[in-house]
Amino acid sequence: MKRITAMLLALAAVFGCKPASEGTKIYDFTVQGADAQPVVLSQYKGKVLLVVNTATQCGFTPQYTELETMYEKYAPKGFFVLDFPCNQFGGQAPGTIAEIREFCTGQYHVSFPQFDKIEVNGENEDPLFTWLKNEKGFEGFGEGRTAEMMDQMLKRGDADYASKPDIKWNFTKFLIDRKGKVIARFEPTADMAMISKAIEELL
Repeated sequence: MKRITAMLLALAAVFGCKPASEGTKIYDFTVQGADAQPVVLSQYKGKVLLVVNTATQCGFTPQYTELETMYEKYAPKGFFVLDFPCNQFGGQAPGTIAEIREFCTGQYHVSFPQFDKIEVNGENEDPLFTWLKNEKGFEGFGEGRTAEMMDQMLKRGDADYASKPDIKWNFTKFLIDRKGKVIARFEPTADMAMISKAIEELL
């Protein structure tokens, strides 16, 4: 059922239409927690959320520091970072979820919710990320040297990569409002101060 749901959402994205469940919100999904227990995302109703696919051995890994700073600053106002480790990009999230959690808490003092490792693209992608990508596709890496490097790297593997909604790399972020709707997608190259401002506007 999980794979069928993901496939239907993916087809809807490809053909430019919404699936039958056009009113889908993040609260309709259940994911697996770091303790291997199901987590119903409806428990975050009324909260502002930043959903992130992460990795522990990536050039963007230091963003954990800024994510934790945001979480500590805005949590009292109803904000959560939801962390989904993913090993699909350069194999940069190796190890078990227990090892990943130990690294994140030890190196970056992460205290926001972390979930089990998932896939965010392809046949086995988690339905949550199929929905997220369907709601907000890729709109570019922006400007600057890092953005140019990411563009050149991905073009070498797929000249048409920019036309697809797939997650491009670690630390892609989706901002969800208090009603469970996707408001914005931020690529890993996005300025963290800009993301912080966007969060403040929703709070």
